[in-house]
Amino acid sequence: MSPDTSAASADDANPTNRRSLPAVSITTAQTGVSTRANELGMRPMQERVYAHRGEQYLLIKSPPASGKSRALMFIALDKLHNQGLRQAIIVVPERSIGGSFADEPLTRYGFWADWVVQPQWNLCNAPGIDEARVAKSKVKAVGAFLASGDAVLVCTHASFRFAVEELGIAAFDDRLIAVDEFHHVSSNPDNVLGQQLGAFIARDRVHLVAMTGSYFRGDAVAVLAPQDEARFETVTYTYYEQLNGYEYLKALDIGYFFYTGRYLDAITRVLDPALKTIIHIPSVNSRESTRDKHREVDAIMEALGTWKGLDPATGFHLIERPDGRVVKVADLVDDDPAKRDKVGAALKSPAARQDRDFVDIIIALGMAKEGFDWIWCEHALTVGYRSSLTEIIQIIGRATRDAPGKTHARFTNLIAEPDADETLVADAINDTLKAIAASLLMEQVLAPRFDFTPKDSGAREGFDYGVGGYVEGRTNIGFSEASGQFHFEINGLVTPRSPEATRICREDLNEVITAFVQDKTALERGLFDRDDTLPEDLTQARMGKIVRDRYPDLDGEDHEAIRQHAIAALNLTQHGKALAERGTASDATRANTALIDGVRLIAMDVRDLDIDLIDRINPFDAAYAVLAKAMDEATLRQVQAVIRARRVSIPYDEARELALRALRFKQERGRVPDITAQDAWERRMAEGVAALARYRAQQQAKNG
Repeated sequence: MSPDTSAASADDANPTNRRSLPAVSITTAQTGVSTRANELGMRPMQERVYAHRGEQYLLIKSPPASGKSRALMFIALDKLHNQGLRQAIIVVPERSIGGSFADEPLTRYGFWADWVVQPQWNLCNAPGIDEARVAKSKVKAVGAFLASGDAVLVCTHASFRFAVEELGIAAFDDRLIAVDEFHHVSSNPDNVLGQQLGAFIARDRVHLVAMTGSYFRGDAVAVLAPQDEARFETVTYTYYEQLNGYEYLKALDIGYFFYTGRYLDAITRVLDPALKTIIHIPSVNSRESTRDKHREVDAIMEALGTWKGLDPATGFHLIERPDGRVVKVADLVDDDPAKRDKVGAALKSPAARQDRDFVDIIIALGMAKEGFDWIWCEHALTVGYRSSLTEIIQIIGRATRDAPGKTHARFTNLIAEPDADETLVADAINDTLKAIAASLLMEQVLAPRFDFTPKDSGAREGFDYGVGGYVEGRTNIGFSEASGQFHFEINGLVTPRSPEATRICREDLNEVITAFVQDKTALERGLFDRDDTLPEDLTQARMGKIVRDRYPDLDGEDHEAIRQHAIAALNLTQHGKALAERGTASDATRANTALIDGVRLIAMDVRDLDIDLIDRINPFDAAYAVLAKAMDEATLRQVQAVIRARRVSIPYDEARELALRALRFKQERGRVPDITAQDAWERRMAEGVAALARYRAQQQAKNG
């Protein structure tokens, strides 16, 4: 995805405003499978979830627009009618999402019951914007519902928290509690909802359904405590399955565009008025903001054309383009409640879903993210890095709905480039690092799932192993079109031993990778301190520590299995992307399917896959190659200098991790690592052992 750079203008004096960082591109097969319903009116994702309807604790990981809301309706009705539960309580993060659980005539499509919510029990529709101020009335309503004979309540996370605090855990016995956008929950003791759910699980008298499109948090804190997470049966429906099974949408591009100066001067380079677009302007506290959000909205509309007034029915701004076309712009930034509510109501109307031309551009700040359903959106344009990877995933999800005539979708992040002339250039580095982390994560989220096994494990049914098929004695690579899954054989791969580690390797690799790409130390050293950082420092030491910290109850063998599986998934995706880009450079007619064809090319590029070779690849190599093309050379050098200046002697945690690696080295080779060895990684492990010995000696001297 690249903005138009053909016009010669004032921008020529500022070449940075003409460069983009193309991060992810995927072309799908358009099979139509993910939107096709069975005889009960269930799409494949919903059918998969319904097969697990008897589980007491169910975690649904599925991308935006895959039908999680309706999937919940199906299983909730079964729990109410066939499993003896008294009531269902649906908990959503904000009032606007409550509409996703409105009445649905499911029998019309083949199911045996309709989904009905009595008007008084959809508390998201009740008056009152300030949750804290109306808490008492909402708690009273929840109490009245629990005492009633009605089946379903819909409320916000905040209302539910207040109600649990007031009424107690036991008041909800024998009921279903379904939590939408589950990534808002955290195992952090300060997260009230997370602590309450832990108490519900400990009492074990409710059924819990957790739903999310991104089972990770921007602060990298675990969503659930490990012992609680182990209670849940997980149902995963991948982004790849969802997008590949669409009927209309065939391509998704994700990119980053660096600019200098004011973003309002650069935004026209990436804003195409012909595309249905959601623009998220920056927070007023961010460095991209002009500190006047209303003037920013006005400036964007002025750039679009001539203002012709407001539509009296919808409140949309009418902007006439130079070619005479009138563009309808919905302003969700306006602080006037009456105006914003009018615009919001129009966007929720049936016409907004049925008519592609109902609105053209939506400008928002904190709204129109998770749960916002505008199927016609073709371009999600976000100014400034948002608060977390989770938020980025949610915003991208606004553009990935399938809709008639919509063949392409894109996400663009407009980011201020660190200024090489700034004294405090370090203050601008974080956004760049986070943008790269988001692109790495999206590549992983969008890629097919990986099934890793040791060499000579045997062919998997339904997998295509290429010309000649599966060959014993070789590390084979197979792909299943039906399941959207790769089978990789890797020499030297450690397999998980415990059921929990096996589940993690099957279901949670993306969560492990998320923790790794969110790790600031790994990013900084892998991108900007490359000359002095061995790949194994990242793939073994840093990833090893992250796995140990994340799963403290597992043993060392399982830790190593999870680490190997996660780093293999990350590095093979990155390697596949690089191969695909190399291939498409010489074949302009071939579509860039970097996340699918690229991984397939590995089979031709590498005769033998070995875990030691995979560990010797810097996971950030591909990202750095793209960044080096997109960022000003002087700025890049200054950023590298800032990062290198922060480097200190081996920290204690790193020394401990290196010592653990040295112990594994000794077990495998019968000798300790040699600090004079030719192999750089062996020397690094020996340095870690020596550093740990110094730390312990200092501690003993201090205690003595």
